Amino acid sequence: MRFVLQVKNEQLKNVHLIFRLAIYDIKGQYQLHYLGWLWQILNPIFQVALYWFVFGFGIRKGSPVGDTPFLVWLLVGLIPWFFVGPSILQGSNSIYSRITLVSKMKFPVSILPTINLVTNSFNFFSMMLILVIILAVNKINAGLYLLQLPYYLLCLYIFLFAVALLFSTISIIIRDFQLLVQSGMRMVFFLLPIVWRMDNLPPLYVNILKLNPVFYLIEGFRHTFLGGGWFFEELTYTAYFWSITLFVLFLGSYMHIKFRNKFVDYI
Repeated sequence: MRFVLQVKNEQLKNVHLIFRLAIYDIKGQYQLHYLGWLWQILNPIFQVALYWFVFGFGIRKGSPVGDTPFLVWLLVGLIPWFFVGPSILQGSNSIYSRITLVSKMKFPVSILPTINLVTNSFNFFSMMLILVIILAVNKINAGLYLLQLPYYLLCLYIFLFAVALLFSTISIIIRDFQLLVQSGMRMVFFLLPIVWRMDNLPPLYVNILKLNPVFYLIEGFRHTFLGGGWFFEELTYTAYFWSITLFVLFLGSYMHIKFRNKFVDYI
């Protein structure tokens, strides 16, 4: 428990540094592009258009999902994934990519995964704003279900930080792990009901898919914005998600504190 508290205190003590470095990363990433930070919105829009054309127009022939237009249903699942995918991939490489900074000065290494989270958050909330506008245009209002949005945002950030902290530590010790994460994330995307529905799957297969904690997050955002249920209606699954998340957080904090003084030796 003390490892988790130590990591948490490092985040709180360095909030200003985290945001300053995140803004610096965004500026540096797009400083040579004419459209600048607009690419953070344009890239997801191009991907959404591709998925909508292939799965919505090509495979589903434009048919809605229940009473919801397929594009809206797709967006509610894709936008969280556009945050989850890059945050895990970049987070798992966050320490290695800045190892020279870590080795040359006293630096709170545990904030490096958080910097990536904050950097990707600008894009995430920009897309969330676009989603709200699209929902309003389509006259879709989830009503009271929107009250659970802060809960799912909390789930999202704690889970991503825990995974990024653990993966970034393992990636320093075992460099092949980063390649495994890249391959795994591509596979996970198609194993989640983001661009396809699971109505015709047997219950056993659905239960297997639900073992992935990201499933809980994707379905949670759909329940929130499209109105499908409350998080406390499935207490067993909610308890499972938090058990996995807290276990990853404890393990990641322990390994990070134990090995971070030796990170440079593994390079």
